Amino acid sequence: MTGSVQQQRESLGARLREIRCAASISGAELARRNGWHPSKVSKIEYGRIKPSRDDIAAYCRGCNADDQLADLLATRHNIDSAYMEWRKILGTGTKRRQQASVKWESEARILRWYEPVLIPGLLQTADYATAILQKVIDFHRIPDDLDEGVSKRMERQRVLYQRDHLFHFVIAEQALYTTAGNDQTMIGQLDRLIAIQGMSRVTLGIVPFMASFETATTSFVMFDNKMILIEGITAELNITQPREIKVYHRTFDILVSQSVTGESARTLIMSAMDRRRAPREPNAKDLPR
Repeated sequence: MTGSVQQQRESLGARLREIRCAASISGAELARRNGWHPSKVSKIEYGRIKPSRDDIAAYCRGCNADDQLADLLATRHNIDSAYMEWRKILGTGTKRRQQASVKWESEARILRWYEPVLIPGLLQTADYATAILQKVIDFHRIPDDLDEGVSKRMERQRVLYQRDHLFHFVIAEQALYTTAGNDQTMIGQLDRLIAIQGMSRVTLGIVPFMASFETATTSFVMFDNKMILIEGITAELNITQPREIKVYHRTFDILVSQSVTGESARTLIMSAMDRRRAPREPNAKDLPR
């Protein structure tokens, strides 16, 4: 679980403790009134366990603070949404998650995106997106809505042409070589990146293979200064703590300083395309016997 989720849990616990203390009720007494184990109150108030909706309602009821219930429940909901397992997000397929991205991307004026292995979704061709989402469907064993998911991902790209938006994409050179689909799919995708370089509101940087190590990182998307989105293996994380957001800004700045743009980036892309077009040595299984 991310630090921001734990901090939100601790913050909620602190608010509940303030409500209880303002009502001059001891933790033991609140536990007695609600039939709880005596240690439950301290575990909630210090963020060791997340209170249920009923627990929060019991605090408000027992402390004559019903007027604060709605706000406290909203806070709890935000904690839930900060850490969302893929099994829940993708329970009905890929389309719904793509729709969420449409909203986030359209609302952000400045979007910064780092990808170490793949091409960012907003820059993907339909064939490349098809190959990626098919893997997602197969791996997570979710309903197959491939066509709908790809269509929605392509719809997301409309935001690239909106005048009040700016985009800065940084990818590791590895992303040019990670195969999605086949060679033709990759050639088409790399050609798309070259076309993207001509867009005035889009900056594309590539961190070369031999760049020095500066800081540990993973893929992430920054929506203005409000939220960081991280796609983990089992869950999606939404980071909103200002302190953590500053760290991601610093990380992105480091990656930007290591990246190349313009003609230097084009040279790396063309090199990757040439590798795809070059004749390949046959595999041993393909040789005549």
